[in-house]
Parts: sequence; structure tokens; C-alpha cells
Amino acid sequence: MPSGAHLVTGGAGFIGSHLVDALLRAGCRVVALDDLSTGRLANLDQARENPQFRFVQGSVLDELAVDDVVRQCETVVHLAAAVGVKRVVEQPLQSLTTNIRGSEIVMAAAHRYRRKVLLASSSEIYGRNSSGPLDEGADRILGSPAVARWAYSTAKAVDEILANAYYRERGLPTIVARMFNTVGPRQSPAYGMVIPRLVRQAVADEPLTVFGDGRQTRCFAHVLDVVDALFALLDDVRAVGDTFNIGSSEEISIGALAELVIERSGSRGRVRLVPYTEAYGTGFEDMDRRVPHTGKLRALTGWAPRYRLADILRETIQEARDEAARSGQLVAP
Repeated sequence: MPSGAHLVTGGAGFIGSHLVDALLRAGCRVVALDDLSTGRLANLDQARENPQFRFVQGSVLDELAVDDVVRQCETVVHLAAAVGVKRVVEQPLQSLTTNIRGSEIVMAAAHRYRRKVLLASSSEIYGRNSSGPLDEGADRILGSPAVARWAYSTAKAVDEILANAYYRERGLPTIVARMFNTVGPRQSPAYGMVIPRLVRQAVADEPLTVFGDGRQTRCFAHVLDVVDALFALLDDVRAVGDTFNIGSSEEISIGALAELVIERSGSRGRVRLVPYTEAYGTGFEDMDRRVPHTGKLRALTGWAPRYRLADILRETIQEARDEAARSGQLVAP
């Protein structure tokens, strides 16, 4: 792991807070920058007890704040972004501004101080390309720019282009990590994330809402596996200037996932199919399949997932039960 302090933008978020904890366990000094628009201070309860940690409440759109924290650190992991399909569809302008302008500000500051940058990108890059498994060179297939769904994909593509341009034209050490459906403890159901939403519906014995026909397939990677991959990339000089998929290859349809959640949770809820138009409005587009090819990451670092979907569901169901018990909403199973 590189020496010196690490800056994690979006450090109070789901993935960011787990990365912060892992960096602190490795003995690193860590600064987390987060505006708390979607992140939560509670995610950093453990980190805030560590003298090697500092939290800065601020936005990646604040050039002075970004300049200050980048100057103090040697490595930048840029995770801050508008997250979730629901949020992106409902607020495309904010998503574009946060994701593109925020990354531009972070990259410019990193260039000023010659800091290494790991940019968190997304499988949304591939758009509605449903072939697979998708490798890093697979084509991007997008619908009309009038469809809000593709604003996030476009924004993350611009982020990647920025990172690659800074590397090629200005010698800035950058790494791009494309993450596929990361899940696990601390993930909020508020922004359309499918597993936390289905699990909380199941624990409450409510209908489990599956959008579309439920035959679309996804792969879900545990956040701790993703953090291990980010560590491996940060620690390997050969990763600089390149792009890597991070994700699981354990594929499941969303309909089958909902049935599995019901089975594992003992829920009395049943699956309810919801048309995309009802969930997201007219014109929403989705992809039938999204499966990553992670051979490039594996070949470079030896990384492989340690957690399976069964582990993810067990943890998420227990977390949801604990939350419900604290709020007095759950009768013990």
C-alpha cells in the first residue's frame, strides 16, 4: 500500500466508508471528504475513533476544499458521485454536474500536486450492451440522449476520458476501476439499490417489487471484495494508466433473486412485478444482462471474490432485521 495519507472522496458513503476502514486497518492515514448528501456520518463511527483519520465535510464541487485536502494527501480515491438509478433518473442535471464537474476539479487538483488518482467508474459505462461477459474493451451501446437513464453512463464515460487524458497527456498516474453492482452492509435502499430494497421489503413482509419482467440478470459483488480489489490496484504500479472491471461472475435474474430473498428471510411477502414506466416514468430503458469479465484484474493482481451471493443475503437480511428491531417494527423470527 502506498505510503502517506490517502484521500477518499465520498468517504462517508457505502463503498467509501468500507475503504476508509480498510485503509486505517492497514495503518494508513486517511482523510475523507463528503458533503453527506447521500453518505452518513454513522458509517464512519469506527473510523472517527482512530487518530489517523480526519473527516472533512465538503463537496467535490468546492475547488478550495478539494485543493486543500488533495494537497495534504499522496493518493486520491475518487468515489464521490451521484448514485443509484432512481436518483439519476429523477435528478439528471445534478448527477451530470456532480459527476463531471466534480471529477474535473479532483483531477485538476491531483495534477497540481502530482497525486496518484484511482477513479471509481461503473458498469453503467456499457449502457445497454447485454452481451457478455463484458471485458474492458466492450462497446458502449446507449439509447437516445433524451433518455435520462443514460446521463449517468455518459457522465462516467467523461470521467474516464478525463482520467485517461491526464495520464496520456500530462503524465498523471491514474487508474480506472469499473464496479459492477457492489452490495453489502451500510448500503441504503433509498436510491433504488435492488438487494437492500428487496431485503427490507421481505423483512417487513411487504410485496417484493421487481421491475420489468424480472428476467434481467445481474451479478452482485460484496463490498469487502471490491475494497480488496481497490487495494490491489492501488498497490500495483502496473495498474497505472489502465482500466479494470471489478465484480462477481455469479449471475442471477432479478426475479430469482427476489424469490431467494423470500426463502432466506422466511418472509410472507410475495413478488410483485412493476412495469418500468410505473417505477421510473415513460421512456426508461434497461439492459437484459450485465456480467463482468474480470480476467484482466485477476491476471494482474491475483484477485478473486471471497464472498458469494448467499453470504451477501445472509448479512443484508441480518442488518435489515437489526434495523427493524431497533425501530420496534419487527417481531423476532
